[in-house]
Parts: sequence; structure tokens; C-alpha cells
Amino acid sequence: MRELNDEELVLRLREAKEELFNLRFQMATGQMDNNRRLRMIRHDIARIYTVMRERELGLSVSPDEVPSGEGAA
Repeated sequence: MRELNDEELVLRLREAKEELFNLRFQMATGQMDNNRRLRMIRHDIARIYTVMRERELGLSVSPDEVPSGEGAA
């Protein structure tokens, strides 16, 4: 997740939320085969939010913002 840039994170978040919606719908109608998938998607969403918050606070940087002058004095 951390190697994705901000736009890719937003896209991945949107896809995960859509899948979560569909899985909840399947669960309500009794068509769900894999209950574990619901939990995995929720954890992925939490991971994405965590990475986004870390970048917002400056605790980590996106791959686009990697300093180019590493090692230069």
C-alpha cells in the first residue's frame, strides 16, 4: 500500500468500498460464499486510511515525493 501514490490510494479505496457494499448486499440476501472476504476488505480499507493519514501528518511520504538528493551533502 505504501508504494502507491495518492491517486492510486483513492482509487483503491473507492474499489474496496464498492466491493464491501456488494459483499454486504450478498450477505443480506444469503448469497455470500466466503465470509472471510468481508473482514479482509474492511482491513484493507483501514490500511488505506492509515497510509493516507500518515502522509497527511508527514509521517511518511508518497513515492512521488521521495527526495532526489539522498546522499548529497
